[in-house]
Order: sequence, then C-alpha cells, then structure tokens
Amino acid sequence: MKLIFLYGLPATGKLTVARELAAMTGYKLFHNHLTVDLLLSVFEFGSPAFVALREEIWLSVFDQAASGQVPGLIFTFAPEPTVQSGFLRNVANTVEKRGGEVDFVELVCPRSELRRRLANPSRLNHHKLTSVTIFDQIYSTREFDGHSLSNPRLSIDTSLCTAAHAAAKIAEVLELDLSLT
Repeated sequence: MKLIFLYGLPATGKLTVARELAAMTGYKLFHNHLTVDLLLSVFEFGSPAFVALREEIWLSVFDQAASGQVPGLIFTFAPEPTVQSGFLRNVANTVEKRGGEVDFVELVCPRSELRRRLANPSRLNHHKLTSVTIFDQIYSTREFDGHSLSNPRLSIDTSLCTAAHAAAKIAEVLELDLSLT
C-alpha cells in the first residue's frame, strides 16, 4: 500500500486536494477530521483520552489498510502540539512493516490567504478552525510547528493553483497509477 500523507497548516486545502486526488487515483481518503470529529463527540480536544485514542485509531486504520487489499490511502494532517512526538515515526513503521510506503506531501499557502480561507462555510462541516483570532494566536506562538516532519517528496503552494492541478502534480511526481479509477 502507498500512503500519501498530505500535511499543512489549517486552510491550506488538504481535504480539497485530497478529494481531487482520490477521484483521480481511486485511492481511499481517510482525512484527519473523521477521527477528530468522532472523538470530539465524547472527549475534549487535547485531553489524554482524546490524544491516545486519536493516534490509536489513525495507526490502526493504516495497519489494516496496509495489510489488506487497499492499494492506496490518502491521509490529511495538520501538525499541532497535541500530536505525540513519535507519531510520524509510528506511521512509517506501521505502513512499512506491512510492505507499504509513505510519501509526505506538504501543502503551503501565504498566511493572508489562510486567514481568508478560514471563513469558508465548508470548514464548519468538520469542526475545523474558523476563527482568524485563534489562528493568529496559534500562528504567533508557532504551535503549528510542533513536529519535525519528514522532508516532503513535494511541496505545493495551493494559492498558486487549483486543487485539481495540485492533485495532478502529486500524481505525476509520485508516479501514481491512474488506472485504478
């Protein structure tokens, strides 16, 4: 299995690009907020139970997908301080022990554009960050920089292209098989 690990700050377009990439490749999409929203129904964000269960769910899905008949999986991720420091290593170990591989793809965008995108009503569908004030507070404290992410195979500025173009670039650089769709 190939795991495409899309990461970036809030509002860089991770889910939008991931949906385009999934449609283009036939890969399954497992976005961050599927797990986050599930756990928020019971636990407070960042609580010990939330943090432990979130990572357990993420890794369990990766493990089962890599051991089953899933040729490709797209995962979206926003680095922030409640994610345990060994998470990325655990992701790679989980997928690689099943013979799979992980490709990291970074999505970036100028801060001014991120601030504008936070107001997009679609962000409400998954309890995503929508407050410019909170974003600015977190951004200024560099809490989004809480992880040492692997060097990405590709970094795309989503303010310079459409989601479809970004997905096509990812498919091209990662040499993804488009015959699965």
